[in-house]
Amino acid sequence: MTEHWQQPVVIENRAGANTAIGAQAVAKSAPDGYTLLAGMDTTMVMNPLLTSNLPYDAVKDFAPVTLMAKNMSLLMVRSDGPKTVQELITKAKANPGKLNMGAGTITSRLGALSFAKAAGIDVQLIPYKGSSEIVQGLLSGSIDFALDSVGSSLPMIQGGQFRALAKYSNRPLRLMPDLPSLSTAANLPEIDESATWIGLLAPAGTPNTILDKLYQEIASIYADPVMADKLENAGLFPVSSAPAEFKSFIAQETGRWSKVIKDSNVKVD
Repeated sequence: MTEHWQQPVVIENRAGANTAIGAQAVAKSAPDGYTLLAGMDTTMVMNPLLTSNLPYDAVKDFAPVTLMAKNMSLLMVRSDGPKTVQELITKAKANPGKLNMGAGTITSRLGALSFAKAAGIDVQLIPYKGSSEIVQGLLSGSIDFALDSVGSSLPMIQGGQFRALAKYSNRPLRLMPDLPSLSTAANLPEIDESATWIGLLAPAGTPNTILDKLYQEIASIYADPVMADKLENAGLFPVSSAPAEFKSFIAQETGRWSKVIKDSNVKVD
């Protein structure tokens, strides 16, 4: 964007409170297109569903610009673990309540719980703060299997320490073209995708002309095969969508995960 517009674009990390600190800062900014939010599924869907007294309103405080990228979760075991999803399910059913599954983000945890429920297995969810903890948990044997992103998991899979059993998505994965989807591998067609995503949002009240200009810029960047290839090699999948499409996507994700949360009786401190 800096190169195309001859204007400095500064990325400012505002970590904390499950992305709520950064979201609050943008929500209070002027709607002039100069302050934007890289919002995640956590920011726009999970926080509103699971957290009370948020310092922002995901619907009222932001104007969606475009979805930017989706991740993909993999179901993994150590290299000496089960060789297929069906073997994992059989092992879990033979040892009810004894297997531990690890997951990091709220989306990943809910995806893990959804899989366990659909497969009819009694396993213990071990929540982690991030991928580095998941890797250590799986290596040490603290957990028996895990859900984590492609980008974080790939080095351990390529190094032979972990084995990917399935992808938690029906989308193609160029880096592992023969890896089956979890719904197919587990013979559970009702399982939907569990993936984190990130999108661009502006403060509410930002003029549509600015929103459209930003969307068109992101779309043009992603049209560059070199950029798309870099993202895919990092385990990210570039996706651009018009502002109205992104708004609809957020609403659909909210409805879908709301049902999962209700069914799973999940709560966040």
